[in-house]
Amino acid sequence: MQFWPRSRSKHSFVRVRSWADEKQAKALGFICYKVGMTHVMAVDNRAKSLTKDKEISLPVTIIECPEMNVVGFALYGKHMYGVRKIASVLAPNLPKHLSRNITIPKKKHSLDNLPEFEFARLLVASNPGKTTTGVKRARMLEVAIGGKKEDQLEFAKSMLGKEISVQDVFGEGNYVDIHGVTKGKGFAGTVKRYGVAIKQHKGEKVKRGIGNLGAWTPKRVDYRVPQTGRMGNHLRTEYNRRIVKMGDNPKDFAPTSGLHKYGVLKNSYLFVHGSVSGARKTPILLTKATRPNAKYVRDAPTIRYISQ
Repeated sequence: MQFWPRSRSKHSFVRVRSWADEKQAKALGFICYKVGMTHVMAVDNRAKSLTKDKEISLPVTIIECPEMNVVGFALYGKHMYGVRKIASVLAPNLPKHLSRNITIPKKKHSLDNLPEFEFARLLVASNPGKTTTGVKRARMLEVAIGGKKEDQLEFAKSMLGKEISVQDVFGEGNYVDIHGVTKGKGFAGTVKRYGVAIKQHKGEKVKRGIGNLGAWTPKRVDYRVPQTGRMGNHLRTEYNRRIVKMGDNPKDFAPTSGLHKYGVLKNSYLFVHGSVSGARKTPILLTKATRPNAKYVRDAPTIRYISQ
């Protein structure tokens, strides 16, 4: 199985084309920053596992989650080709660091006489200044809101200009989809890029090359033929990742000197089971799982030890 075409991401942040259904009026996504990986010793709570009720080692990714600013909201209505944005409202008092992203308006947007709409989206921005990543420019994104459209509008109005914490969106044991941009590997050969077998050192003139480019004197090389090229920096979505642990005080596990190649944690954090695409200090997006499995365990495991 392959991702095709293996094109590089046009932007350094992600896009989301589909959102999960939610009856409660709340934001369905959260912008976080990847810290790195570690492992924890936890009690296995899977019902049919061979190691049930025993301590097992789990690889986890640490993610820092500073509060998001609610910049505004947008209303979408029907159009002959689907839906389109018909109205947008910005918060009256926006943080100064958002001047790097948008032109902060001097006049307040009116909340009266809003047009008829199909659904609403919440315009949020990350807070990189609260982290030690050294990034100054925030990431902005329109996040889906759960509930009916009337509830979506009331929720958007009530949260205008406020902050949202990760505890308002997710909880321990929840399954999330992780959207991120993978590490860029630069120009790579066929062995690293496609897993082509390395030849015996006396068999051919080249060891790490492919046999041929296709048919005899082809007019063009077929796209199925593995060739060298740029690798990495792809937009990827990982489905159904479980949140193993959440917390507000990073001092419970993180050393005061900071974590390797990241720095000191200052905000809320969470542990996600497994690895997450992307480099350290890069923004990632967590959304509610769009294709959850009913057989998955819904409760978070009991953690006995966290490695530093």
